[in-house]
Order: sequence, then structure tokens, then C-alpha cells
Amino acid sequence: MRISARNVLKGTIEDVVKGQTTAHVRIKVGSAVVTASITNEAVDELGLKKGMAASAVIKASDVMVGVD
Repeated sequence: MRISARNVLKGTIEDVVKGQTTAHVRIKVGSAVVTASITNEAVDELGLKKGMAASAVIKASDVMVGVD
């Protein structure tokens, strides 16, 4: 996979939950979990299933930090 994004987190799909049009894909990366919202069509095209190896590719212009 060749992409311009530099933030690629390799992990394992922990869960795929489809809604009416959008799915939530949870990827376990080390001890953390990253959740992506993608279309159901993308889930089907990529054949995403629990236990598969997958990468969370993060491309954002802003990163926010919050503290209590």
C-alpha cells in the first residue's frame, strides 16, 4: 500500500458494527483501540472481518488535545 499519509497504525480488527449506511470499525493497536467510521460499502469491498490485520490511516489537518 503506497499512500501519502504518514500516520499508519497497524493492528487487528476487534469489531465491525454496521448501521444503516455507516459502519464503525474498531482496530486494536497495541493496548489502544482506534475507531473508524466508514461506509458499509467500503466494509464489504475490503472484506473487513473481526480478527483481520488492518491499518488505521490517519490524515488530519488538526489534532486536538484535551485534559481534565
